[in-house]
Amino acid sequence: MLRKIVQEAAPEVVLFSEEIHTEQYDQTGDLLGDDYHVVHSTARSDEERSGISVASRWPVVEHREIDLMTPGRPVDEFRWAALLVTVDAPEPFGRTVVVNHFPEAAADREVDRERQAVTVARPVEELVGDDDPLVVLGGDLDADPEAASLRFLTGRQSLDGWSVCYRDAWQVTHPGEHGWTLDPANGIVRATMPGRPYRRIDHLLVRCGSTGMPPVDIVSCERAGVEPVDGVWASDHAGLVTDLEPYLPALT
Repeated sequence: MLRKIVQEAAPEVVLFSEEIHTEQYDQTGDLLGDDYHVVHSTARSDEERSGISVASRWPVVEHREIDLMTPGRPVDEFRWAALLVTVDAPEPFGRTVVVNHFPEAAADREVDRERQAVTVARPVEELVGDDDPLVVLGGDLDADPEAASLRFLTGRQSLDGWSVCYRDAWQVTHPGEHGWTLDPANGIVRATMPGRPYRRIDHLLVRCGSTGMPPVDIVSCERAGVEPVDGVWASDHAGLVTDLEPYLPALT
């Protein structure tokens, strides 16, 4: 079912959370086939060996993994991390930085997500340099748009004396719509997390810097996997698919 959803989307770049990668099994490769360059996190859960990955049809130029675990806190299930992957996209995009951000999930640990957001944002700004490439940051951020970590990423508040600005692809294309990705209408969510307070927790963000205008046109952003097939749900989370295109030339 997941393979069908991904194949229908036919993405150029994919960010996976909680994907399984062992010596015997590569879930990202199983879902995508051989047409992608894949970077897996080394941070993995102890039992399932699940973590995050970035897959790109375009060549990977460099990548870096950032440890987001909170010092002194025991490992519950997942090992929080981020992947910063630079890909060589065709013109007019060129060098593109893709960030899969996988922070703390506990509802009462927004303080950790705040720290983790800053920890990821700083090296992204270092990567950007003077040529100001396209930067897309996404993943299971485990926080809704009102949370401080998301407000920081979208330029609405500073954290730790630092500020950045990204545009929220869902908000740009669906202003005022809830866009839940952890929806109680989903049978898995209804059975396991019926009262969870945060519902739009998966995000795709495009860096816009000081201008407030992203370097590409955010044409669309849609949820995927929001209906069961024969009563079976692909995941507890809905996926997000966004279409980014160059701006059309101005009419003269």
